[in-house]
Amino acid sequence: MESLLGQGRAAIGLICDPDTFEENQVGAKTFDDPDFGPGAMVGTAKLDGQTVTVIGNDAEAFNEKFPVVYAGIIGMEEAYKMAQAVYATVAADVAKAKAEKRAIVLIVDTPGNGPGKTEEIFGMNKATGAYQLALAEARMAGHPIVAMVIGRAISGAFLCHGLQADHILSLDSSFGTMIHVMPLTSISRIVKKDIEVLEKLAEGNPVFAAGPQFFHRLGGVEEIVTTIEDMHAVVAKHVAEVRACKVKDQDDALGPWGRGSLGAERGGRVVRPEVIALLETEMDAVAKTYLPGAA
Repeated sequence: MESLLGQGRAAIGLICDPDTFEENQVGAKTFDDPDFGPGAMVGTAKLDGQTVTVIGNDAEAFNEKFPVVYAGIIGMEEAYKMAQAVYATVAADVAKAKAEKRAIVLIVDTPGNGPGKTEEIFGMNKATGAYQLALAEARMAGHPIVAMVIGRAISGAFLCHGLQADHILSLDSSFGTMIHVMPLTSISRIVKKDIEVLEKLAEGNPVFAAGPQFFHRLGGVEEIVTTIEDMHAVVAKHVAEVRACKVKDQDDALGPWGRGSLGAERGGRVVRPEVIALLETEMDAVAKTYLPGAA
């Protein structure tokens, strides 16, 4: 198998223990409406014998109510369905210690969000925001969250389905994986610079570039997986690493904050720590004026 593009369902069987995925059942919640968010795959599986929640997007599904939702696009219903799966996970393990809370495995292969006018009017941003919030709350509640990019991880859909994870992994670019916030062609139209100028910048500046290797340098990808057969072991390893950090209350080493530090270590985001330090200094200087009780 040379690529997993568009094959999210196949990826579940490759990442999780064989024949353990129970679709549409997460904790006490059953997703029994097949027409609601058909592009979202949610359910429960085993990973090295441990119960995990699996959330992915189905590139072969089509949402008839929202024609812009196809080929793995995450629409409003899909985002809300994914958020419900996260909250069902949190509810199922609410009384458990951090060492026992089930992990959430995100399988990522999405070209973006539903961009239709109807979706924008109805509140596409609220749906994706709800999913981001759910993942952030689950992460802070102690659930290890690991995202595995098997195909496309693009734009706002990756913001809600991936970037809130504790650790992000990706198949190597040789498998057709694509990670970027915005194509250079779109950046060119917005910033009014020739595409040739941006392509030149992308050669040495990972901020303008795309792909797993560049995001690895930025700290956005913790580890690149070089073979499809290794996905199971690498995902399980990172679940264990994340869980160990949470048990030790080392949450700053995970998620967005952890990736920011990792980017500085790898030489991809060296200015970030300086900017944060400057902002904190300036905030400390004026805090007593704006924050009640500040010294």
